[in-house]
Amino acid sequence: MDILKKLNEAIHYIEEHLTDEIDPQELVKIFCFSEHHYKRMFSFITGLTIADYVRKRRLTLAAFDLIETDMRVLDVAIKYGYGSADSFSRAFQSLHNVPPSKVRENTVPLKAYPRMTFQISIKGDVEMDYKIIKKGSFTVVGKREYVADSGGAFEPNLWESLEQIELELKKLTPTAFPGILHVSISLENGGTDYYIAAATSDPCPEGMSELRIPAQTWAVFSVTGPLPEALLETWEKVYTDWFPTSDYELANAPEMIDSEQTEIWIPIKKN
Repeated sequence: MDILKKLNEAIHYIEEHLTDEIDPQELVKIFCFSEHHYKRMFSFITGLTIADYVRKRRLTLAAFDLIETDMRVLDVAIKYGYGSADSFSRAFQSLHNVPPSKVRENTVPLKAYPRMTFQISIKGDVEMDYKIIKKGSFTVVGKREYVADSGGAFEPNLWESLEQIELELKKLTPTAFPGILHVSISLENGGTDYYIAAATSDPCPEGMSELRIPAQTWAVFSVTGPLPEALLETWEKVYTDWFPTSDYELANAPEMIDSEQTEIWIPIKKN
């Protein structure tokens, strides 16, 4: 599957650059979609952020260097991108529960995080209800909140006055969707704009923002079960089960939750 190939290529790039700078834009080129999307996909599939994976791999290799060579702690720190022996020692002890100065004592237990590889796992134990929908462009208006670096699917706790916002939105004349939408759009700087919104052609109310959603093909997944747990579980299965075995990949467009139907809408394109 193409997406598994891309994940393995990304790991290869990361592994080749553990002792120098890892350029997020190179990973964008490998995945062929936005930094926000590939970070989220990686996190859903592995349970780790890319930053966590890089940190654990660097500190694993640093431990090997300390055991197998006569390198000074400072030299090892610099090799793996740390600006000082102190910052390296704190990170090292946080992972291995022992300072780097003690590593060469033979009785010291250390943690090892091996290189990741990806392959298809056919489970088949849980069915997923989905449909492919082509939808024309439409406009949403709502309350927007910017998040610099989000690892989750959506951030429902960003809005302190959620009920009041929804009451205001329900006064608008609906168009493409009858109810409240939660919209996520990734930005070039790696951050995310989150919206609690409504699809409407009415003028944008004061204090709210407007977003044009382009014409798009969507994979739409039904969510059943207690919320928000069922929502997060479904989202994870989309990335870990559905995408790797489908002929689709993420398109560079907003993602949505339709609160009225309890559905996840993910923009897709053919591989």
